[in-house]
Amino acid sequence: MESTHKHEVNPIDWKDQSKGALWDSFSMLSPRVQMRNPVMFVVYIGSWLLLALFFHDLIARNGEALFTGVIDLWLWLTLLFANYGEALAERQGEAQANSLRQSRHEMVAKKLAKPERNAAYQEVPGASLRTGDVILVEAGDFIPTDGEAIAGVAAVDESAITGESAPVIREGGGDRSAVTGGTRVISDWLIVKVTQEAGNTFLDKMISMVEGAARRKTPNEVALSILLVILTLVFLVVTITLYPFSWYSVHYASHSGSVISLPVLIALLVCLIPTTIGALLPAIGIAGIVRLLKANVVATSGRAIEAAGDVDILMLDKTGTITYGNRAAAAFYPVAGTSQALLAEAARRASLADETPEGKSIVALALKHFPDQTEALPAFATLITFTAETRMSGVDWDGQQIRKGAPDAMKAWIKNLQGSWPEGLDAIIEKIAAGGATPLVVCSGTQVLGAIELRDIVKTGIKERFAQLREMGIRTVMVTGDNPLTAAAIAAEAGVDDYLAEAKPETKLARIRQYQDEGYMVAMTGDGTNDSPALAQADVGLCMASGTQAAREASNMVDMDSNPTKLLDIVHIGKQLLMTRGGLTTFSVANDIAKYFAIIPAAFISTYPQLSALNIMGLSSPDTAIMSAVIFNALIIPILIPLALKGVKFRADSAQNILRRNVWIYGLGGIIAPFIGIKLIDLLLTVL
Repeated sequence: MESTHKHEVNPIDWKDQSKGALWDSFSMLSPRVQMRNPVMFVVYIGSWLLLALFFHDLIARNGEALFTGVIDLWLWLTLLFANYGEALAERQGEAQANSLRQSRHEMVAKKLAKPERNAAYQEVPGASLRTGDVILVEAGDFIPTDGEAIAGVAAVDESAITGESAPVIREGGGDRSAVTGGTRVISDWLIVKVTQEAGNTFLDKMISMVEGAARRKTPNEVALSILLVILTLVFLVVTITLYPFSWYSVHYASHSGSVISLPVLIALLVCLIPTTIGALLPAIGIAGIVRLLKANVVATSGRAIEAAGDVDILMLDKTGTITYGNRAAAAFYPVAGTSQALLAEAARRASLADETPEGKSIVALALKHFPDQTEALPAFATLITFTAETRMSGVDWDGQQIRKGAPDAMKAWIKNLQGSWPEGLDAIIEKIAAGGATPLVVCSGTQVLGAIELRDIVKTGIKERFAQLREMGIRTVMVTGDNPLTAAAIAAEAGVDDYLAEAKPETKLARIRQYQDEGYMVAMTGDGTNDSPALAQADVGLCMASGTQAAREASNMVDMDSNPTKLLDIVHIGKQLLMTRGGLTTFSVANDIAKYFAIIPAAFISTYPQLSALNIMGLSSPDTAIMSAVIFNALIIPILIPLALKGVKFRADSAQNILRRNVWIYGLGGIIAPFIGIKLIDLLLTVL
């Protein structure tokens, strides 16, 4: 997979995190905190009941005090282990928030009386700025709050936000006008219109989201929580009814033995309810958000992360996602009667002063084919820069008007000079376009020399990544403004499943709605204002941090690295979150099967000796059997915490194969592990 920049201003100090989480585990034992998790709240109530019973047995010198005390101790440890997993995940989130908070500064803003570079300004506290205010930021200044650049162009250091050391260009108007509070201008200047007041900036929202991560529940998590509550209630009712059943069996059904005790009933209940997944569920959700933050992506809701895991269709911008974003010269096509050397020389001269990647690639291609063409740009040459109106550029060189530009613009230029358009050139242009490339026509005065092929460079390995997504049942759709011929050629080379050519805001929006009406979950990337409707409509809208304010507000995820291919990694993280939750839920449910064989025979063997046939583990005694099950039930939680925080290993595969693999690994593992663990604990208790 293609690597992406990971944001981590300060490396996590695991030693401090562990100590802090351990302290938090005790502070989270308050009833208000425990009530947030109904499954663990049942364990909490049982712990207090057994603690009271333990002191009663001590005072009454009851021989059951040791047994009650051991069971109660491990119930409290079960709670502490569950709290520790959640606290450790929260600590990781807080570390990310603290890392972001370091980029906040108390700043002075240069508030302009009117939006002009040389207008008078007044220095005011950044916190006093209001939406609509216009400020000036110059080299060395920190941008005090979020805004839109309305004039100027500047290099901005966003490393405090993104962790990326390379500066980015921000300019007035266009799709790279959004600026973020806390970043620093390192060259030139910008006039910025404030869009967010201090305290409500994008950075503030990020910090708030991170700090509030522990309290957010996604729809799937809510559904799973409801299922766990229902299972807990069912087992609670079953356990309560066991007492009158046992009492009746001993006193009226002529069975020997003793009535089941309260410690055994509580131990049975704790082992039967889904404590493992109930304890780990909060940590799994928080860890998913933290993993996304480590990838330098901020989600405005947990719902967006889960939606990424359920995505069926990815709509990806061609430029910067599928291709590198800069076209490169691939070939020269001279017209009849013109040599390739003459065409290459003219193209090179027209591009010597062209600092764009395209211009540099033309010079490089000419030097590759004709190394002897090394003359420099003379001082007397007059540069002709590219404009949106003329759609051409070039140089006036020693009396020659050398130009390169779009075919239709060049045809109009030649016609205006009373020149002739050579036969066969249109066929060359059509051939280049049909191959998915862009043609540029080169002329010297009225003489048309030929065409240059500019080709989009498809990113290395992107085809393999799309193949992996296809295996997972995810369709990829390339979105581009190119004509259908060019779009089809690039789509075929990149290996996408479909493409949307000549895409306009309304066509993107219509296509997303069409997919959603058909029942698909759709994700899309974008960074421009014209992408805003589609980003808002998509189930997962990923905006670049370099995008416009409108695009950032419309999306539910923002990539601080401004790397459009990050959408593929987000799908990875979303699916990993769902797989982790599903795998550990499967393990937890399967886990209970072994506990039935340990506790049920132990609880009723004195009344029903026939139940000894269920003691397939050969546990030493009823007391050690029950204690072993309770101890294993507690110990499995800290053992699984690293897996909950890291996530299960992700493999690109179909949902059916993933489900089958999870059932085998976590279902079968959940059955086998308790049999081994409980037996080993029983042997140890017997020795002790």
